[in-house]
Amino acid sequence: MESYNTDYVSVINSILLMLDYQEKKLNEVRSSEKSEIVNAAVSSAKAASILNVPIILTSAGSEYGQYLNELTELFPSKDIIKRTSQNSDALDDERILRLLKKYGRSKLIISGLWTSESLIETAVHAIKEGYDVFGLIDGCGDISHDRHNFGVHRMLKIGVTPITWISLASEWMNGWSDPSENEVPEELFGKYNIMLSYLARH
Repeated sequence: MESYNTDYVSVINSILLMLDYQEKKLNEVRSSEKSEIVNAAVSSAKAASILNVPIILTSAGSEYGQYLNELTELFPSKDIIKRTSQNSDALDDERILRLLKKYGRSKLIISGLWTSESLIETAVHAIKEGYDVFGLIDGCGDISHDRHNFGVHRMLKIGVTPITWISLASEWMNGWSDPSENEVPEELFGKYNIMLSYLARH
């Protein structure tokens, strides 16, 4: 894995891993507003799409329902990796771990449901694999405030860096000369009104 001498994420050193954004999992979230979680998840995914940052989508069992339309509509041709392991750790699935390593990037941004299970367990595994892990803090949630808060506390204790979707998009844009960089503020803060889109659907 190539090493980068920076504490910041960039479009050349990072990858976005999105875990279990499924309808039933989202419906059970009580730690924060569902619309805010969707807003953060879709905004970060949209930024990754514009700036060509690799993104991996994974799902847990079918009992958790369909993947959110707000995400699948962004990536109509991308496969969602349905985990075969019963473990909440997404990297316990060798297909996901191999794909992650294939990209050869050092910064891993993890976003998903739920904070105290899939997100934290995957983060622990990723750190053991040598990744600098960032948790998309406004894009995760859990079935209670306590579970979410204790998940975040553990995240901080093991060395995961919390980041918001706005900070993430800003760091990806910083100092990058590709013309498509200019699409990010236009799409995310202008015409692409993500939260209103979600509320209109629900």
